[in-house]
Amino acid sequence: MDKMFASPWDLVRSMKPTLPVACGRPHLVSAAAFAFTSAFRGDVLYAVKANPSPWVIETLFASGITHFDVASLPEMELVKRYAPGAEMSFMHPVKSRHAIASAYAQGIRTFSFDCAEELFKIRDVCGEDSDLTLMLRVDVSNRGAELPIDGKFGAKHAQVIELLKAARPLAARLGLCFHPGSQCMDPDAWASHCDMLGRWVVEAGTDIDILDVGGGFPVNYPGKTPPSLDVIAAATHAALDRFPQAFKPELWLEPGRALVAEGTSMLVQVDLVRGNEVFMNDGAFGTLYDAVHCDWAFPVRLIRPDSDHAERLKAFTCYGPTCDSVDKLSHAIFLPEDIQEGDFIEFGTMGAYGVAMQSRFNGYGESVTAFASDTPWSSYFDTKEALSITA
Repeated sequence: MDKMFASPWDLVRSMKPTLPVACGRPHLVSAAAFAFTSAFRGDVLYAVKANPSPWVIETLFASGITHFDVASLPEMELVKRYAPGAEMSFMHPVKSRHAIASAYAQGIRTFSFDCAEELFKIRDVCGEDSDLTLMLRVDVSNRGAELPIDGKFGAKHAQVIELLKAARPLAARLGLCFHPGSQCMDPDAWASHCDMLGRWVVEAGTDIDILDVGGGFPVNYPGKTPPSLDVIAAATHAALDRFPQAFKPELWLEPGRALVAEGTSMLVQVDLVRGNEVFMNDGAFGTLYDAVHCDWAFPVRLIRPDSDHAERLKAFTCYGPTCDSVDKLSHAIFLPEDIQEGDFIEFGTMGAYGVAMQSRFNGYGESVTAFASDTPWSSYFDTKEALSITA
């Protein structure tokens, strides 16, 4: 890991960056990992898609996350390199035969599916006598989620009944999985879905070995106060205890955003101030994807390394560096009224779907990574307890 700075001010003074900086805070990623492994009595899988940065994978692995949700062959290669020996599950519901065969050859035995065509594709590639763990993705309501993601994947009620019956003879272990939607603010969402799936298992007359409650776990954003992780965990455990079968299924969960969101902020430089408009060196096609496409706010602060700035704030419209007019933040940002060219704006809680979404459109999108040891905004997790345990 590169040099650790005490603050973004020290980072900017030392590095004098000309590219956007992904400012990593490994201690916050460790705190999130500790919170999840402490709160839940199941297996915590990290959804690599949220942030595939090598330092993130290394930090999570060192912090007790030893199982990874991968969705592609490149993600498998990342985990193999930066978390050697970790378990991987191929949780994309739709995969090419080549990808299935490659994963199987690497020792991966867990595959998800949401239709008969995918189930029998997995059987054809891996063979009927293999030691597979098959995870049936179920369509559930995303009510309560700030960013619904339903509609693309997931079997519906009648399909679930038939697919459970079809998959049971093919699986050494059989499971159900779902996703309640990103940044889910309903503490009972996971439990209610578990209860529903319990009824469907009874209807199918088929036992399951694993119940995967997906991701969607929330973190702090301005104006959004999520339920505590302990409350979500208690409700989920209670639902698991109600599950109607003699042998209770093993609990899995797949946090992505919640494990990494607080662990990275973005430092972007101001290229121009034009009235109430600010033009920056990153935007919609770079690491600020969420700030453009999610309809919620992010914490921001001005970083001026060598002098003070005005205390009074003013609303600014912020644009990214490309020539495309959609390269614009969805909300006005309140910044010091004397903001000027050369200043840096720090966007907090950008660790999820920040660097993961970078493109090279118009020749922009590149960033550098550096690290800071501060905790600039209120954390969703108990960072002091986590650090005392993981130190």
